Amino acid sequence: MRPTGRPRDRGRLRRRIPPLRKGVYILPNLFTTAGLLAGFYSIIATLNHDYRLAAIMILVSQLCDVLDGRIARLTRSASSFGVQYDSLADMIAFGIAPGILVYTWALRPWGRWGWLAASLYVTCGALRLARFNVQYGSVERRHFVGLPIPAAAAVIASTVLLYYYLNGEGDPNKHVLMLLLIYAVAGLMVSEFRYFSFKEIRLHRRHPFPVLLALIVLIMLTIGAPELMLFLGMTVYALSAPVMAAWRLARRRRPEAPPVPASTEATLRPVVLDKPGVRG
Repeated sequence: MRPTGRPRDRGRLRRRIPPLRKGVYILPNLFTTAGLLAGFYSIIATLNHDYRLAAIMILVSQLCDVLDGRIARLTRSASSFGVQYDSLADMIAFGIAPGILVYTWALRPWGRWGWLAASLYVTCGALRLARFNVQYGSVERRHFVGLPIPAAAAVIASTVLLYYYLNGEGDPNKHVLMLLLIYAVAGLMVSEFRYFSFKEIRLHRRHPFPVLLALIVLIMLTIGAPELMLFLGMTVYALSAPVMAAWRLARRRRPEAPPVPASTEATLRPVVLDKPGVRG
């Protein structure tokens, strides 16, 4: 008798699943795991009403996210497993953790509209990660399409830290500000604005001397007022792409100079100067 097709189909499905024959890279995935744990601890800190610590742990997750990508590129250990694992970790650290933080800290008085705003941020973050995974390897490395979800989470975390820095964590205007902010960063994540990725920067190469001085001053300012500098840096980065897009659009719409009439061109004649000492 002829065997039924069901066992054969199951065998085909098993063979289509690619096994991890060569293993996984340890070092970059350890940093990804550290970022995942920091994001999860941010959720725990939020549930314990320690909002300042929750915001700090989101920034720690962002640092781990930067390091795992940089290490993977330097050691040439990038892999499809690392990309998928990094996206799942980013969803928790930069999607769910900031959403819970902003809802518990500022959006709860809005009731239904508050948790809807927080859930919109989480949804747009998931869409941003899905689009990045689909476009990975097919877009240029110098720019991101849409605001990256780590930057969006850093905008929220730095805003919370700025309120604590200014002793305004109990200020009632934070409810309106955070509601507008959460809608803004959610829209920027799924937008088509192109953000600079900083992947082409090579700090180990030679650069002009003023660049070193500027970095030293920036580091000193960050040490002196970290909450303020983080807020300014992340806000400027989030607004950079829309501002540049508006500037390019304004340049395209600028009226061009009117063409010179043909009659005027016909009246123009070249002037020939006589050479000194030469007479006709």
